[in-house]
Amino acid sequence: MKAFVFPGQGAQFSGMGKDLYESKPLAKELFEKANEILGFRITDIMFEGTDEELRQTKVTQPAVFLHSVISALCMGEDFKPEMVGGHSLGEFSALVASGCLNFEDGLKLVYKRAMAMQKACEAAPSTMAAIIALPDETIEQICKEVSSEGNIVVAANYNCPGQVVISGNIDAVNTACEKLKEAGAKRALPLKVGGAFHSPLMMMAQDELAAAIETTEFHTPKCPVYQNVDAKGHTNPEEIKSNLLKQLTSPVRWTNEVQNMIADGATDFTECGPGKVLQGTIAKINRDVTAHGIE
Repeated sequence: MKAFVFPGQGAQFSGMGKDLYESKPLAKELFEKANEILGFRITDIMFEGTDEELRQTKVTQPAVFLHSVISALCMGEDFKPEMVGGHSLGEFSALVASGCLNFEDGLKLVYKRAMAMQKACEAAPSTMAAIIALPDETIEQICKEVSSEGNIVVAANYNCPGQVVISGNIDAVNTACEKLKEAGAKRALPLKVGGAFHSPLMMMAQDELAAAIETTEFHTPKCPVYQNVDAKGHTNPEEIKSNLLKQLTSPVRWTNEVQNMIADGATDFTECGPGKVLQGTIAKINRDVTAHGIE
């Protein structure tokens, strides 16, 4: 079975999508529609912008979403997913690609999410760090020991065996990194992000996104959408909406999600969007399946 997967924030690069815009009439049409919806020419920043410009929250999330969705839609007859999934932001791309959301609504929700997350980041100094080569249980236990009221750290992204990202208040994350290295982590790498994504510190953003999700029409997708919150495939629009909202404050269970897709029959994974990050994680999760970008 063919699975299509979509990357999250961090995969962006200057020049992304320019080849699609110049070679595919559908891509040009959708990119121009996005410029109109957003009220600024995001294509100028995507095609010619600096890394710093691309890192602006209001740019990063819609840019990765646009590149991912338009890449998939421009495959034409070759885009026939039997299941889809996305990492964090990529879940919105998966929902549009599967027909659960239309293009315009998907973009509006992503932009709303980006701005709400930016506000939450500014409200509390917070950050994330990648922990390499330590069991999940050890990471969870140390985060629990370090956390106190008003100074929390949690496991946020289970990316693949041996790689978990933690998220929380800056002091708590720094303390946890030291303790995790003492416990045997090969590396504890601070990430260049402005906030504690997929942690309780995003509750403010979750509240803001709730109203937007509630007033958006979700359709039954043409194939199961595997979601980060529970790692399971869903086709019920109400369940999908609920899980999408919980995702902001819950961990991304990517390892389990890929394992469940494989258990349900996936043998071939195609990553749609910038970079090759998800292909790398899938190879570490299960070497018996194939993972590649768009041919």
